Amino acid sequence: MAVSDNTRGLILAMVSSLFIGTSFILKKKGLRRAAEAGLRAGVGGYTYLLQPLWWAGMITMIVGEVANFVAYIYAPAVLVTPLGALSIIISAVLAHFMLKERLRQMGILGCVSCIVGSVVIVIHAPQEHTPASVQEVWILATQPAFLVYVTVTLSIVGVLMLHFEPAYGQTNILVYLGICSLMGALTVVSIKAIGIAIKLTLEGMNQFRYPYAWVFLSVTVVCVITQLNYLNKALDTFNAAMVSPIYYVMFTTLTITASAIMFKDWSGQNMSSITSEICGFITVLSGTIILHLTREEEHPNATGTLKHHSLIKKLTL
Repeated sequence: MAVSDNTRGLILAMVSSLFIGTSFILKKKGLRRAAEAGLRAGVGGYTYLLQPLWWAGMITMIVGEVANFVAYIYAPAVLVTPLGALSIIISAVLAHFMLKERLRQMGILGCVSCIVGSVVIVIHAPQEHTPASVQEVWILATQPAFLVYVTVTLSIVGVLMLHFEPAYGQTNILVYLGICSLMGALTVVSIKAIGIAIKLTLEGMNQFRYPYAWVFLSVTVVCVITQLNYLNKALDTFNAAMVSPIYYVMFTTLTITASAIMFKDWSGQNMSSITSEICGFITVLSGTIILHLTREEEHPNATGTLKHHSLIKKLTL
């Protein structure tokens, strides 16, 4: 019995979530140890590069991202991206046991909501329509609607980096994660383009003789480096149980938006299926918010020790 492309993408996305969820915890433990030995990553330190646990987390994340990368080749972003909710559940549970970041009863309800929403999305997900060449992907990337999206995204990132990061980066979790998520959405569409090029090349149609493939590769490298840099800062500055769900909500929303604009994921689907997917997505978002609201948050004070702050203070500039 033949396995559909969507099924392959689904399995890979679930494996990816397992590794990525675990990587958050390993990197967080490495960052904590690095903070004890030198300058914290949140204020510009790089001593975490000497920590084996941080590298274990990085390797685990890379494995997860590779699985995620391949998943995007076989399935649309509207299916693959929301399944990242599983990584939230994994990181929350592991944080409870390994980082002593308490998971409360309402947090369990949030986890269940994430699972239910993910199931709804899987059931109603559209089938993947793979472009016939990287040139076709380039045409999709240069359509006016997507160019407007890219321009707006880069403008917001610039404002966050130049104005909000110096003033609010250490007190507002949305600054670091906003940059990370906005760049992450561009990373996903670029990675999907590269994945399509690799898949077609392996089928005997070399796509890397076209300059477009290398443009997508260059964009991916820049976006990934920026994304990882600000994710490290967010993990070092804020509670891992807060970083995971907020990052997921922002990253998923922006990625689905970017993919829908560029690849027209919902083209050909009826309103019933689209509505079901949106409801599933909202259910997942609700689950992450519940999980987020039921966790305590840690924040570094001037001497580098940790203290607790309310959610309202964190989300208010």
